[in-house]
Order: sequence, then C-alpha cells, then structure tokens
Amino acid sequence: MRVAKIFRPSFIYNYLKLIRGINLFIVALTQYLTALFLLTDRGDWSEIFRDLNFFLMVSATVMVTSAGYLINDYYDIKIDFVNKPERVVVGKALRRRWVIFGHSALNITAIAIGFFISIQIGIIMFGAAFMLWLYSNQLKRLPFIGNFVVAVLTGTTLILVAEYFHQRAYIIACYAIFSAFITLIREIIKDTEDMKGDARYGCKTIPIVLGVARTKQIIYAIMIAFEITVIWLLWDLSYILPVILAITLLLLGLGVQRADTIKDFHNLSTYCKVIMLLGVLSMIWI
Repeated sequence: MRVAKIFRPSFIYNYLKLIRGINLFIVALTQYLTALFLLTDRGDWSEIFRDLNFFLMVSATVMVTSAGYLINDYYDIKIDFVNKPERVVVGKALRRRWVIFGHSALNITAIAIGFFISIQIGIIMFGAAFMLWLYSNQLKRLPFIGNFVVAVLTGTTLILVAEYFHQRAYIIACYAIFSAFITLIREIIKDTEDMKGDARYGCKTIPIVLGVARTKQIIYAIMIAFEITVIWLLWDLSYILPVILAITLLLLGLGVQRADTIKDFHNLSTYCKVIMLLGVLSMIWI
C-alpha cells in the first residue's frame, strides 16, 4: 500500500515541486557547459557525453542540491506558512517523514557516488551535504554567513568539474566567482522578500538586523565589488562580458532602488536567476 502511494502522480509531483526542477536543470547544464566549452583541451565533445563517471558526478551534484531544498523546506515550515502559504508542501501534501527520508536517501546516494569516482569528490559531496544541512538548521537565521555559504556552494559546482578532469582552468575559477557573487546578491534579496516570516520566528538576517534601506546599500556595494572583480579577471579574455554585466547590474540596481513590496523583491530574485542563466550560456561563445 505504501509502495503504491510513493508512485502516485501527486506524490511524485509534490516531491518534484520541493526540489525545484528548473534550478536543478541549471545546475546540470552549468556543469556540462563548463566541461564542453571551458575545458577546451578536452577534445571531442562526444567523449564528455560518453563519460559515465562525469554523468554520475553531475547526478550526484543534483542529488545533493535536491536534498538541500528538501531539508530547507523541512525546517522552514512555520516561516513558509507566513511568507508563502500557497506554496507550502511539507506537512500538507507530503508528510515530514517522507521529506526526511528523501533528504537522507539523496545525500547518501550522492556521497557514495562521489567516493566511487574519487576520494576528493566524495569529500566535496559530503562537505556540501553537511553545509546545506547546517545552513538550513542554523546558518540561514544568521546575518550574512548563511548567504555566503550558499554562494560558495554554488561556485563549488563549477570547481567540481575542474576537480573531476584534474584541471585548474583559470576561466572556470572566474565563472565560479561569478556564480558566487550573483548567488550572494540573490540570497540577500530573498531574505528581504521573506522578512515577515523570518522576523516572526527569530531569524537575524541582514534586512531584519539592519533594515531594508541599509540592506539595499549592502547590495549596491556587492554589485560594485562584483563588477570590479569581473573586469579584473576577464578584461584580457573578453571585454564584452564585463560591459554586458555592467548593464545588467545597472538594471538590477535600479530595480533594487525602486523595490518596496514583497512582489518587487520576488521579481528581483527572478531577475538574478536570469543573470545567472545568461552567464552560464555565455560559456558557449567565450
């Protein structure tokens, strides 16, 4: 009876809703594009697509990310009932024990795959799984540190590709830094969007501690640091990317300045996703 329940379309749909399928697609796409276009000495593309271990590593990365979403929603049930009650799945459409089971199963499988590929990748998978749990359990309720951890873990998805192919490509490090910066900005914007529920349950995020006005100033400072870093790292490789990034960040900055409602900050968070995706796709022609 319970096995039949697991394979019901509604059960599967709710699980997929929790693990954010679009975000997982971007993670997998990023790792494959990194291998195809940034590691230019890999030669024949078909070699990468035929590489079973690389496919397993990408799958393990997706599993750890999925587990992170599950445990985050598990710990945030009360907060989510305040911030986005219509999107709550845990405790409504899915029982909490199934969420914990999924989180554990995904992490164990991903870590096992990691160690199967290499000790280094296994350690990275274990570290990422642990930090995502720690983030959901404690760090996200603290100012800045939780945002920083998520940003670093996002950049790590690209570093994994370099580790797998035993290359330390400069351009991969540049893109990892790009991913970390835009994720950091998005995480702070999301905290501003979720202030109401976070404040009710004792979170000490940047907008709660410093207020929205000062949080916007911090976002501006990070965007300026972001642009300066990209110019410093990429100008000799491509002056077009820093210019395009400057335009997109200018538009983001104008949006942050005008943002006043939850919907405004939600739209800005979505815009950051678009910037991330465009950055990933730029690998094709850089």
